[in-house]
Amino acid sequence: MTTIDNGVNVQALLEARQALANAPEAAQFTWRATSQWRNGVHSTTRIQQFHGLGQEQSHKAESVFEADHPAVFAAEDNGITPIEYLLVGLAGCLTAGVASVAQNRGIQLRSVEASVEGSHDIRGILGADADVRNGFNDIKVTFTIDADASQQEIEALVAQSQKRSAVFDALTNPTDVTVEVAPSNG
Repeated sequence: MTTIDNGVNVQALLEARQALANAPEAAQFTWRATSQWRNGVHSTTRIQQFHGLGQEQSHKAESVFEADHPAVFAAEDNGITPIEYLLVGLAGCLTAGVASVAQNRGIQLRSVEASVEGSHDIRGILGADADVRNGFNDIKVTFTIDADASQQEIEALVAQSQKRSAVFDALTNPTDVTVEVAPSNG
């Protein structure tokens, strides 16, 4: 008998699912990011603290993300554009799902690659055409997966990952977003 090891602790995930089904208040998480403007359209965003399982939590290390615009937008190109971070999030979330579902289904992965492309008409964000939306027109994710599984089983892995992906859900369903301005200090 071959042991499947994709590096996912499925038993812990299944135990968490059961525990949180019995304690839904503990399943309420608040993820946080703090962004600071640098210059031009360059900002630095930091992530470390979050709330979950009924208390404050912390990642083992702070993650720092630089956002800017490329030189073709007359910017300094100190980081990827904010909209590209959506592609990063989607690729990361779907890929994690594929690994988790494969582990749970006893499918050994050899490699997983997600290529993500978002079509974007920038006339909207520039205010050049009021009929053009500001965000992506569409996003396409293409997986290339090498696994001990049939094509149908691999397609089912991807479908289940998509079904459970928080980022896919956030991008494909309306999410209430509130933007506020804190009282000024002066």
